[in-house]
Amino acid sequence: MDRHPNLKRVIVDFKKLTPEVLKLLVERYPDGYDDRNIITFRNSHGERIEAVEVLTEDTKYLVKISAKLEYTMENYDEDDYADFEDDDPTAVVEPDPEDLSDENDDI
Repeated sequence: MDRHPNLKRVIVDFKKLTPEVLKLLVERYPDGYDDRNIITFRNSHGERIEAVEVLTEDTKYLVKISAKLEYTMENYDEDDYADFEDDDPTAVVEPDPEDLSDENDDI
């Protein structure tokens, strides 16, 4: 049963991630998210999607999980987004693929 039936639901891919939603994610999951936080569902194409949830007063965001998202959350610095509007999807840039591969080497 949905605890927040009146909220607008928005699925967010990394390409559409805004500073506002990224900040909400970092605040909600300061140590990162784990399996208990992941919501799994099927999109309109029948594809299995894994996402984490953040809420605002009027919206439930389901942010698709990816290595890019994890890296960006771990390296979040609010000052990086000071020159952007909160809802600017161009503000959050994709990490360099080399940075992502370096992180996997640590495992």
